[in-house]
Amino acid sequence: MDKPADKCCSKPSAPPPVPQAKTAADCCPPQQQQNSCCSPPTEQPEIAGYSIDPFVCDWLDTPLGKVPQVKSKLSWADRRGRWAMRWGFGRDHYRVTPGLYAVGRPDDRSPLLISANYKLSFDCLRHALAGENAWLLVIDTKGVNVWCAAGKGTFSTDEIVRRCRQVQVERLVSHRQIVVPQLGAPGVAGYKVKQETGFSVIYGPVRANDLKTFIAAGMHATEEMRQVTFNLWERLILTPVEVTILYKQILIATLALFILSGIGADIFSFSAAWHRGIAAVAAGLTGVLTGSVLMPILLPWLPTRAFASKGALLGLITATVLALGPYQAAGVGGLICLYLLVVAIASYTAMNFTGSSTFTSPSGVEKEMRIAIPCQALAVLTAGLVWIGAAF
Repeated sequence: MDKPADKCCSKPSAPPPVPQAKTAADCCPPQQQQNSCCSPPTEQPEIAGYSIDPFVCDWLDTPLGKVPQVKSKLSWADRRGRWAMRWGFGRDHYRVTPGLYAVGRPDDRSPLLISANYKLSFDCLRHALAGENAWLLVIDTKGVNVWCAAGKGTFSTDEIVRRCRQVQVERLVSHRQIVVPQLGAPGVAGYKVKQETGFSVIYGPVRANDLKTFIAAGMHATEEMRQVTFNLWERLILTPVEVTILYKQILIATLALFILSGIGADIFSFSAAWHRGIAAVAAGLTGVLTGSVLMPILLPWLPTRAFASKGALLGLITATVLALGPYQAAGVGGLICLYLLVVAIASYTAMNFTGSSTFTSPSGVEKEMRIAIPCQALAVLTAGLVWIGAAF
């Protein structure tokens, strides 16, 4: 990729303020950091349409006006935000303002890359481009990541065309190419983008970490860059959110199990509610962890295609482990409840992982749900009735 001249580091005449002092290393590629003009921005009024986020370190003068320049180095706050997203905290509001951004000191020959406005996606992109000079055009995907947004229709041809026209990217770069993430391809018709904007769509690699190699190779991807992986680590980092999104259901189910456990010959016993309730809740949580954590870890090695049956099989195994251990004195009724509850919950929570997996299709998931959910509901209902009956 062509590098801009030294003057690209010239300090904007009236940059807006940033929350904290920055250094040349925050904004400029290593080869440009020796230039004294890469000094921290001074305080000026904020430009309308942009909030001054901590990742904005400067403002560049361009033919389109001032464009925010972003840091490629992630801060502690960025990493804390990533951790929160992995656990599902604040996901609906973790987004950046759509619009044009700059990494490094790009010029009219620098690549123009499209990104979703989900901040985790945006952070991965700017971090992967450390040392490069590039334009980032962030489109409005309602705070949803590229792959999911492509399926939902928000990472789309129409949104890319609208944003290109709004920004007037033809005045920004001399080439006529935009780089779209490969995972966004299901929502983008390249020929329509070309017809509407005059820009050809080049599909980038699956992983942001391959972007620098991809750009250096003249926008050519290797076969490995085109392959979607779903290895153990990639599955494991998705499991925390699979548990936390169920917290409301878990709290309601816990309360219900304690109440059901107290029903017996004495009408209701608080002592029974506590002792039997703990056993019931422990079985239920075993089902949740089996379907939400253990199933994703073992996903490639489990038989059957349907996630519901994968979870049910694992639930059967973990229920057997409990039956041979702490629940061996539970009696016939208790063991029946144990198996029904663990298997049903494990099956249900495993089915939730279809939205995170690369193994499924929307039509297959719908078909699976129509069959599995009634069976899971029947198993839970039967377990509740047997659990109450075992107390008499």
